[in-house]
Amino acid sequence: MCTSCMSLPDLSKLIKSHAIRENLLQDVLISLLIFLSIFLAFGLGRLSVSSVVKEPVKLENRAFGGGFVSSETGLGASGEVVAGEYVGSKNGSKYHLPWCPGAGQINDENKVWFSSKEDAESRGYTPALNCKGI
Repeated sequence: MCTSCMSLPDLSKLIKSHAIRENLLQDVLISLLIFLSIFLAFGLGRLSVSSVVKEPVKLENRAFGGGFVSSETGLGASGEVVAGEYVGSKNGSKYHLPWCPGAGQINDENKVWFSSKEDAESRGYTPALNCKGI
């Protein structure tokens, strides 16, 4: 009889144990692949959000209208539109509310202040089209 030969039941056990190990390895690899995919998707999601930088709303104390004015909305602390002063440029022909984008582009030395719309218009200035609230 052959000493290196296996009996049929022993051979059957060896094949089953090998198949079980192969299935276990396959299950572990699939689980690892799923985990890495989730980790990668989460990381990419975090990267896409962290690249968006939002400007905080700045509060500035204005000398007109009383109280604070949000430079984002032009609203006072109680939500009312703060009016009373308008700004224009010495070199331009438009007047703005102080929180409008165009007013921010005027150099401080070129700013001309008006107490009312009528004051600005009497000096030849017209309202800026991109400044809501005029």
